[in-house]
Amino acid sequence: MHIAILNQHHHNPDCPATCRHYSFMQELVQRHKVSLVTSDGWRRTRITHKYSWVPRGVELLECEAPYANKMGVRKRLKSFAGFAGSAFKKAMQMPKPDVIWAVSTPLSTPWVAAQVAKLRGIPWVFEVQDLWPSFPIQMGAVQNSWLQQRLYKMEKSLYESASNIITLSPDMTAYVAGLGIPQDKITTNYNGTDLEVIDAVDPQDVAELRQKYNLQGKRVVLYAGTYGRANSIPSLMQAMEHLANDESIKFILTGNGYYEPQLLELAQRLPNLLLLPSQPRDEVFKLFKLADVSLVPFNKIPVLASNSPAKFYDSVACGTPTIVTNPGWTKAFVEEHNCGWYVPAEQPEALVQKLQEVLANQTQLTHFSQNGEAVARKLFDRKRLVLDVEKVLLKAAAKK
Repeated sequence: MHIAILNQHHHNPDCPATCRHYSFMQELVQRHKVSLVTSDGWRRTRITHKYSWVPRGVELLECEAPYANKMGVRKRLKSFAGFAGSAFKKAMQMPKPDVIWAVSTPLSTPWVAAQVAKLRGIPWVFEVQDLWPSFPIQMGAVQNSWLQQRLYKMEKSLYESASNIITLSPDMTAYVAGLGIPQDKITTNYNGTDLEVIDAVDPQDVAELRQKYNLQGKRVVLYAGTYGRANSIPSLMQAMEHLANDESIKFILTGNGYYEPQLLELAQRLPNLLLLPSQPRDEVFKLFKLADVSLVPFNKIPVLASNSPAKFYDSVACGTPTIVTNPGWTKAFVEEHNCGWYVPAEQPEALVQKLQEVLANQTQLTHFSQNGEAVARKLFDRKRLVLDVEKVLLKAAAKK
């Protein structure tokens, strides 16, 4: 089977990102021909050069389309439009694949896949990574009501057009089904994580990090992710200021994004805040292993309750109990499996109280750590998750 993947936001493990599709392509290319249509937008974020940009054997069809989390709405739209135009041309010119696998965000990428699929008579699969257009609309990026309705209409038509739909969380599946899309057309496939990379972490390296940053006797609270406008960074900064005089706690933040300047300024004032540059995948896992608790905060916006944050999976799989602020499936998950806690979004005082409570209970931390590692082995292993995606692709290709 020849699989054509359309994904504007391709990363590899040298980047500070999730690399879901890199891991999946590594497996799929062993049994199928894989062509990736993507942008060059994230190449400059590579921190190391341990990995090839795409897995060996994958055909790379790259478009010039710069992108960064710090971009405003207009620059992002320009990036989305630029990639859509180039991706359409490359997807039309490549040898005819058996199936197209389109990864959103943004919504323009599955739109391109739908057009190519129609023109070339190919089935296509829609992977929903975030709910668009709900996300940009609720974030205030699209305020025109006429345009909002047009985007919602486009979204539903794409769900109807796709042969199959993959969502990254149960709440996304419920949303899509709620639009009248048949349930048997939708497959929930968690974002997942790379357990073999986690297993390769050397405890000695973790111990050396603890010594390097003078963390002996400290309780470490980690945030490893984007400093974006959806990530409730202002609330996190307020919580850290509340605990600035608690010498037993050390906050470690690693990432980049919109709020980086404010965090750099805060790190100059707070003695218990360590701000690290972005880290490649293997180094991020060392930090999770080092931490006592990790944070997965988001804004108080309804659509974010359905999201599937990579740092959540990484944390749980590393045995690091996590505090989530989404009232959706992640809250239900940590409470059902006893591997973390829920604090309402944008309530820094509640976050402070919860941190003080859980960091004082080592027995519970150990118990939740073990629970998280156990459930991750069952549900979050990308070596298993890719097999379900493969079944969806084969099912779609058979419809041709």
